[in-house]
Amino acid sequence: MDVITTHINADFDCLGGMIAAKKLYPKAEMVFAGAQERSLREFFLKSASYAYAFKRIKDIDLSAIKRLILVDVRQAERIGPFGEVAQREGVELHIFDHHPGGEGNLRGSVEYVEPVGSTVTVFCRLFREQGIHPTADEATLMMLGLYEDTGNLMFGSTTVADYHAAAFLLEHGAHLDAVADFLTYEMTAEQVALLHELIANRIVLNIHGFDVSIAHASTEHFVGDLAVLTHKLRDMENLKALIVAVRMGDRVFMVGRSRLPEVHVGEILSEFGGGGHAFAASAAVRGQTLVQVLERLNSLLPRHVNPRVEARHLMSYPVKTVTPQTSIEEVRAFLTRYNINAAPVVEDGRVMGILTRQMVEKAAHHGLGGVAAAEYMESDFSTVTPATPIEELQELIVGRNQRFVPVLSDGHLVGAITRTDLLRYMVDRGPRGEQGREPDGARGLTDLKKREVVRMLREQLPARVRGLLEDFGRTGDALGLKVFAVGGFVRDLLLEEPNLDLDIVVEGDGIAFAEAFAREHACRVRSHEKFGTAVIVFPDDFKVDVASTRVEYYLEPAALPTVETASLKLDLYRRDFTINTLAIMLNAGRFGELLDFFGGLRDLREKAIRVLHNLSFVEDPTRVFRAVRFEQRLGFQIGKQTEHLIRGAVRMGFLDRIGGPRLLNEIIHILEEARPFPAVERLGRLDLLKFLHPGLEVGEEGREVFDRADRAMNWYELLYTGIPCRRWPVYFLCLIRELDDDGVHGMCERLAVPGRWRPLFCDQRRLARATLQQLLACAKRRRKRPLDSEIYQWLQPFDTEILLYLMALLESEEARSWISLYVTRLRGQKSLLGGSDLRSLGVPPGPQYRAILQQLLLERIDGKVVTRDDEVELVRRKMARQKRPGASS
Repeated sequence: MDVITTHINADFDCLGGMIAAKKLYPKAEMVFAGAQERSLREFFLKSASYAYAFKRIKDIDLSAIKRLILVDVRQAERIGPFGEVAQREGVELHIFDHHPGGEGNLRGSVEYVEPVGSTVTVFCRLFREQGIHPTADEATLMMLGLYEDTGNLMFGSTTVADYHAAAFLLEHGAHLDAVADFLTYEMTAEQVALLHELIANRIVLNIHGFDVSIAHASTEHFVGDLAVLTHKLRDMENLKALIVAVRMGDRVFMVGRSRLPEVHVGEILSEFGGGGHAFAASAAVRGQTLVQVLERLNSLLPRHVNPRVEARHLMSYPVKTVTPQTSIEEVRAFLTRYNINAAPVVEDGRVMGILTRQMVEKAAHHGLGGVAAAEYMESDFSTVTPATPIEELQELIVGRNQRFVPVLSDGHLVGAITRTDLLRYMVDRGPRGEQGREPDGARGLTDLKKREVVRMLREQLPARVRGLLEDFGRTGDALGLKVFAVGGFVRDLLLEEPNLDLDIVVEGDGIAFAEAFAREHACRVRSHEKFGTAVIVFPDDFKVDVASTRVEYYLEPAALPTVETASLKLDLYRRDFTINTLAIMLNAGRFGELLDFFGGLRDLREKAIRVLHNLSFVEDPTRVFRAVRFEQRLGFQIGKQTEHLIRGAVRMGFLDRIGGPRLLNEIIHILEEARPFPAVERLGRLDLLKFLHPGLEVGEEGREVFDRADRAMNWYELLYTGIPCRRWPVYFLCLIRELDDDGVHGMCERLAVPGRWRPLFCDQRRLARATLQQLLACAKRRRKRPLDSEIYQWLQPFDTEILLYLMALLESEEARSWISLYVTRLRGQKSLLGGSDLRSLGVPPGPQYRAILQQLLLERIDGKVVTRDDEVELVRRKMARQKRPGASS
């Protein structure tokens, strides 16, 4: 007798595999070795159309079995009473499985074991090779198994062969609707309670730098589909590696799921008599309590989680160095300039020693500032290679108290690791229990891996922009340069806000990179040698900024920075706020890898605006205005310490040193926001408006004016008249509305307002005040509405920005409607006759042309003339009157 069987607690992959095996062994009996998972039991209850001749164990004469066909299993202890049969002499054993390696104690005379996502995939390959064609029903059952074990072809264990298998089954009539119906079901009340207990009891252990979640629970009754609950818990908490242990009666059931190649759950659970593969496994433990199982699991994990973190993952490069001849005082200034705490002393390419800030400060304190660095450098130090594991680094930095570790390759300095680098790594990767869980809505921001970032890039960006990022990475690979997307683009990507302003940074020569990219993609390049930056201009004028990684230091507060090349880490350190220091690597091998040196992800999660160091506003006081702008735009909050530093910079007068053009530029950015008043109001609360003009104030009236300006701007933009209008001048006019003419002139001088805008803020604004009084008086008298020609003459002298400013100042809806009438209809009116027409009508050339054409226009606006003939007749009447005796010209 031939028997086809599978492991206890069979799932759909077992069912699909057994159905497939029946095609290879048509005379064999199909028998389940024990219980099935609930989903499979419900399948048999609901799917009479898929009825197959499964036998019960009690109907099988075990002694008569001559050939045993095992599907999805290779352990004797997992096939119930068939375990003894499998090891009996004279029984031929055939095995079909997708768990590679030494994960079973049974060996067959025939074995098909392949490292794929599902046992069904193994059979599909055999079917193709042997020309076997499953029926539509058989293909559907096999597809159920394939989809369940590969998570709808999305688990990390899924291979190309699994996709080929799915295509093969679809070609043979597999019904995907049926697959979807049977793989989706509601949890029972017992399962919901068990899942709740697992969530409450979950802890996270950090093993060799990788987070492994352990969840446990206990129940007196058997609760089915523990694997399904494990999947739900993993997906709910966005976990990379999860092991669940549940006591049910007198046994402990374990299920493992992993998305990390370093965490092989098949090997881990094989220690408990279970099995599986690297990404999914299970076990059933007898004779041990849940506490014993958990204690053993904790002791086993360090042996089975493979450490992969090496020095190259933590090091910064290139490294700033000093020479042995550099004086202590110069080293002191060097460390301050680059915001670093240690530097290697290098001569002829060799690292001779290390100088720390602590040593330098002590030497300077003792009057040794003029002594050469070689005299006091630390020459007894250890170095590492890029491949040095994290454990050795911890021993050097923590155990031996070496704060700065040079990384050498073939004797050359290629990087450096500081105590801060190691500490940040340990904090980011350290153990977290329940108290470390993120609040709702923040899940994923603290543990974004490459796959998740790539998904964000794919889902949020247009195909063209995604392609550009990949092209940048390929150009970097060709040149041997590391390429990153940085700054606001990365920040907004993680916040799921639209932003296509690409900011590319290259570790190396950014200009050479831009030129190489432009040659390959038919672009133009505008370069700036002094700053090592370039702009790539595409044929359709789409632009991408490219920069070399650089460091900026300030010779005095509020001065423009001096720029030098540096590592990515130092480049990011010069930026304004932590949320703008995130970087995404674009090189092919590490595309989508997110780099966070300064806690930017944390501050995105906490919705906080924080500076990188306490002298940030001293070095560049304009960051104060950017802090307010980002706070209001993103709906974040300026951190407590950062706000304290802002008030300190205001109190100490550092903002007085900002040049007018730089200050105006920051104000323009704020006023270009969709709703600028919250930021303006915040500037007022922080006492920052006085740096524009001491008389500037905001209040409830200011809020109302800005609100009306918002509505006016939105209305005008929807009109799309074709006449451009900048947002910021409108809001700027609202901001300075209470200043007198001298105050406005003085502020324009202070801010160095460009000449094109000064007539608007000074001359037109002054005229607008008089027009405002006319409009208000006319609306207040409630007499017959003014003629259209009167409205035209009142408003014709003004640019669009002044017209919208007037709409913001006016509370009268009727008066605002007159401005609306002018903008939408009256402003575009023109007389049909021109100067040449007047000449042909006999009007002598002279100043009267302007007056006649103006009269024609006003008459047309009021509807008194309509056609060209009407205008001709009006000119003739006017000429006739002028020819009468005594008529004036």
